[in-house]
Amino acid sequence: MSGWIETVAEAQRRARKRLPKSVYSALLAGSEKGVSYDDNTTAFDELGFAPHVAGLPAKRDQATTVMGQRISLPVIISPTGVQAVHPDGEVAVARAAAARGTAMGLSSFAGKPLGDVLAANPQTFLQVYWMGTKDTMAWRIQEAREAGAKGIIVTLDWSFSYGRDWGSPRIPERLDLKAMARFAPEALARPRWLWDFAKSRHLPDLKVPNIAEPGREAPTFFGAYGEWMMTPPPSWDDVRWLREQWDGPFMLKGICRVDDALRAVDAGVTAISVSNHGGNNLDATPAPIRALPALADAVGDRVELLLDGGIRRGSDVVKALALGAKAVMIGRAYLWGLAAGGQTGVENVLDLLTRGVDSALLGLGRSSVHELTRDDVVVPPGFTRTLGAV
Repeated sequence: MSGWIETVAEAQRRARKRLPKSVYSALLAGSEKGVSYDDNTTAFDELGFAPHVAGLPAKRDQATTVMGQRISLPVIISPTGVQAVHPDGEVAVARAAAARGTAMGLSSFAGKPLGDVLAANPQTFLQVYWMGTKDTMAWRIQEAREAGAKGIIVTLDWSFSYGRDWGSPRIPERLDLKAMARFAPEALARPRWLWDFAKSRHLPDLKVPNIAEPGREAPTFFGAYGEWMMTPPPSWDDVRWLREQWDGPFMLKGICRVDDALRAVDAGVTAISVSNHGGNNLDATPAPIRALPALADAVGDRVELLLDGGIRRGSDVVKALALGAKAVMIGRAYLWGLAAGGQTGVENVLDLLTRGVDSALLGLGRSSVHELTRDDVVVPPGFTRTLGAV
């Protein structure tokens, strides 16, 4: 990586210059018109601060606890699928998170095995989908327990919306000779990305080892995706059953409605991620930051609330905490850092967020992230969305 990355927006620009078009487009994702995708970030712009000018704290503390893990800043890594933007993928991200004292969420659709990621960062949670048979799901959770995962993240927020107005990326199921010939022009146009993989002596691996069943080869990303799509969606009784399979911290990811949050609490979850899957779910779902205050009022005293969606700077983190989140999860921000500079790029992004949180705490006159309240944020009329009120 050449030089300090000043903002997440700059990390995104560098990622776009470095990655083949299809790979970069896969990071953007989104669905349909992209209403949710855009709202996830622009909603933060509608929120203001109410700063102080004197009596400001000389020291500020960002440390907190999430899912039983003590972390140095209120930001953790959100699980994302195969990270072929860099040869080290999820392992580089895990090392960066460990170096900055925070936790890692690892997707079941990740390209690196859970054991390798845990070796790089013991503070790792495994993300799982409701897919396959109950026996298979129970086996996967047992494997995560034996490997040493510190918690489970269950993702439910994807309704398989198809089509993007700006076009979907062309991603092959596997990199065979035919696929390499088809994607060669894109790869050759980005020689630095190609050189990174050439130095590693490995082509981008589109298999998902954390889905592999005993004695079987790991399926491809799209093979696992097909199994997921063919599995009937879970009921709340199924969620309760899944919770019974794991006796530690258990997060349910993808909630934006009050009634769903209450059902999740009744099912025994210990944490909720307020999320619309980065705008990849049903388009026109409001930004998570708009749904957060109502969920905090309804269940914030009973479970940990995290916000996942639209975080691009430290001030966004502080706004989320002031409105009721215990911490936030980041996705695209660290992936752009990974693409721009590997482990160092991810560390850079985490440093940006840390500095931004510290600056906002100073301006607000708060010595700790735990002191933030709604009085620190200017919320305009009509900003909040209360969905599924009971």
